[in-house]
Amino acid sequence: MNNNTEVTPGLFSLAEAKVSWKAPAVMAGFSLVVAFAFGIFGRAEPVAYRLTRDGAPFSLPPFVAESNLIGLAAGILMAAMSITAALWVNRRKPVPLWWLVIFGAVAVLALLGWVGAGDTVPVAFLLGNALVLAIPIIFGGLSGVMSERVGVVNIAIEGQLLAGAFVGAVVGTMTGNLYVALVAAMVSGALVSMVLAVFAVRFLADQIIVGVVLNVLVIGITNFLFSQWLTRDAASTNAPGTLPIYSIPLLSDIPIVGPVLFENRMTVFAAFIAVPVLWWVLFRSKRGLRARSVGEYPLAADTVGINVQRTRFWWVTLGGLMAGLGGAAITIGNVGAFGKEMTGGQGFIALAVVILGRWHPLYMSAAALLFGFSIILRVWANQVSPGIPTDFILMVPYLVTIIAVVGFVGRVRAPAADGQPYVKE
Repeated sequence: MNNNTEVTPGLFSLAEAKVSWKAPAVMAGFSLVVAFAFGIFGRAEPVAYRLTRDGAPFSLPPFVAESNLIGLAAGILMAAMSITAALWVNRRKPVPLWWLVIFGAVAVLALLGWVGAGDTVPVAFLLGNALVLAIPIIFGGLSGVMSERVGVVNIAIEGQLLAGAFVGAVVGTMTGNLYVALVAAMVSGALVSMVLAVFAVRFLADQIIVGVVLNVLVIGITNFLFSQWLTRDAASTNAPGTLPIYSIPLLSDIPIVGPVLFENRMTVFAAFIAVPVLWWVLFRSKRGLRARSVGEYPLAADTVGINVQRTRFWWVTLGGLMAGLGGAAITIGNVGAFGKEMTGGQGFIALAVVILGRWHPLYMSAAALLFGFSIILRVWANQVSPGIPTDFILMVPYLVTIIAVVGFVGRVRAPAADGQPYVKE
């Protein structure tokens, strides 16, 4: 085997997971909930799943059915998938990840049918906005993966995102060039991350305390500047607008996935590139092998000639570049202006999806999409079904996350030297 690679879980299997009956049990429980809550006791009203947007070159007719029948059918299908998972476990085979993804998609379709009973479910709209809203979390998660893979706990993702959002909006407004603003936002995120790297690597300070202090510091500075500067002259300091939307010819016309994947702003396309590139660098390159060795066993890495302090410093700093780009994705990539504390805890959510995704860029991104979907689902549910408490919709992704960690992901192991300062002997 090439010594520059590592045996990592594939995209379509849970190679790290032990064979356990937890997954089939949790799947069976979900099946019963869907069958009874959305099916037997569901809303007996028609719901239309609109698969393509209005005016699309290739349009598909909406799929119309009774909401409770969709819930019941989904529950039965999920029960059959649970039985199949149980048969796999009985044969001492782990439940494949792709099976769990399909299982979750069926449950989401039932939930959408229940929420949209008597109305229309805009599938392409929900998927597209879920992706856009997940982009800042994905970039923040990339920052967390890069930092913690070399052994530095990055609690300061929130501050890095907020700094990128602020600088991106201000520079974009003052220069009139949103691409310059993207670069400035990345630099600002890197500067915040560099402070963390200096204190954690050079001065061996407690990484968690430094991260918390940086978050509070950036929040205080941006709040002060927003109140004392931006609000007094918003037209010339806080009106950058948003990046243009680019469409890839032909691909953007594909029903459902076309507008979602191939008609977006540069920040979204940048995430499409950054996630697989980081995966390749970490798990398929010599540089990534060295970085992971620093995060797992820094003494051994130092013994073979790897500069532990330098590696940690630059990986943490470059991780800040990613978070700064995520902050810019909030302002000039979506909202069009900076607002006080507008990151709203997305940095801490990014830290959570890093753990949920096992410090793996691809799994982390998938977990981030769950939170992006929850945000747009809450907004849409409040419009079509105001009688449904939005707090219930808001708590769904967090409940699913907890259940996923307990029932599917199981015990996760951080890099062995994560959070541990290294002193060269």
